[in-house]
Amino acid sequence: MSYDPSPSYPYRPPGPSPAHDPYTYDTYPWASQEAPETAGRRPQRHTALGHHSDLRVLRSAYRRQRRVATLTALGYFVLFLILSAFAPSFMTSTVTDGLPTGLLLALIQVPVTWLAIALYEQTARRRVDPIADRIRKHAELDAKREGTR
Repeated sequence: MSYDPSPSYPYRPPGPSPAHDPYTYDTYPWASQEAPETAGRRPQRHTALGHHSDLRVLRSAYRRQRRVATLTALGYFVLFLILSAFAPSFMTSTVTDGLPTGLLLALIQVPVTWLAIALYEQTARRRVDPIADRIRKHAELDAKREGTR
């Protein structure tokens, strides 16, 4: 037997790759590959909305809001489960005549859930909504500025 080192298909070396253009995307190969014209535009005096630091502040405020509400509701429930598993004598002890501590703690779960909802709404009104309103106003101003050009 003889060994043939040539490939079974015709090999074509790749041509020179075009320079990287940030305005071209391979997602839509049928779209035109021309860069947008920037010669006639005025430079922006403010940062674009997508790069605005308020978006980062809004994300962190919303993240903090979710954590507070989630940890309030789930934290109490996990505490109830841990007490049920590791302190059965405490959970079966009675608070008043015929009312065990476990039942009382289970009934308190409903008001704790309402408290978590109230905390969620309060932090939304106090911290998250003003930031979102400010971003919305900036977006409206940007849209008006773009419309007048």
